[in-house]
Amino acid sequence: MKINNIFFKKKKYLYLSDILKILGQKKSVKKEIIKNICDLTNANKDDISFFNSQRYLELLKKTKSKYIITEKKYEKIVKNYSKPIIVKNVFKSVAFVTKLFYPLSLNDIMDFKVKVYDQNKFKKVKFGHNVLLGENVKIGKNTIIGHNTIIESNVVIGNNCMIGSNVIIKNSIIGKNVRILDGAVIGKKGFGFFPEKIRNTRYPHIGMVIINDNVEIGCNNTIDRGSLSNTVIGKNTFIDNQVHIAHNVNIGSNCIITGQVGFAGSSTIGNRVSVGGQAGISGHLKIGNNVQIGGGSGVVKNIPDNSKVMGYPAKDIRKFLKENK
Repeated sequence: MKINNIFFKKKKYLYLSDILKILGQKKSVKKEIIKNICDLTNANKDDISFFNSQRYLELLKKTKSKYIITEKKYEKIVKNYSKPIIVKNVFKSVAFVTKLFYPLSLNDIMDFKVKVYDQNKFKKVKFGHNVLLGENVKIGKNTIIGHNTIIESNVVIGNNCMIGSNVIIKNSIIGKNVRILDGAVIGKKGFGFFPEKIRNTRYPHIGMVIINDNVEIGCNNTIDRGSLSNTVIGKNTFIDNQVHIAHNVNIGSNCIITGQVGFAGSSTIGNRVSVGGQAGISGHLKIGNNVQIGGGSGVVKNIPDNSKVMGYPAKDIRKFLKENK
């Protein structure tokens, strides 16, 4: 489901010719309007998107996007569904186009508009000491906000939530009955950049963090906002302390994530998944429903539904135990 972005100001539209120019394309085109850059799932016919791996072929088949940024090796595949724009580096090109649409998207400094809350505006919210709120923050009734917490502009928090002390929340929409414990940082930019000879080029992050109802986020967790899509935590998922969730990760409902687990970017985790302490999940993977991942495991490939895995690389737990008697 696509949710309108309330955190980043976007240009109303760009001309396709301007996009092609910044990508180094010399072909001349008529004045065609492009309204946004989106992932394959959320793109509409007037949006531009990108394709950089065969693992996203099914999404390519369903996308509404008319123009797709891709590499030469995928040109024939993309031609079957959309019009390809051929570049040398897909992610770098996407970054350039994203910055065109969202000129301030690389800024991730603190919100200078935060100030001490107005109790008259939040009569049914209980605040600790030294709480700062940005503009247009919405907080539901019976919610408690701990000491020294900062909630930046446009953040939405539902009813009956408990937000701990020393928490920073930005670029996030939070449901009802959510608990975020002390020291968590929610909604900062993801770790996205391109290493180059002279300097590293940062990748803009225009996504959000969406935390659904009845979630618990442990102490000192870091949850990055999405790059083009959103980072999502499903209903009734409980996350232990010191967990890192990178950009574009989608965690399903009723999951249990224990301490010091790390999720690399753009992985999708099914419903009712349990992950043992200090396990690591590599990027762009799909973990099925009802999966159990043992502590200390390294997951480097997709895992089907109803699996139990352990070890590095993670394998069927019976095989792992047999090999490690």
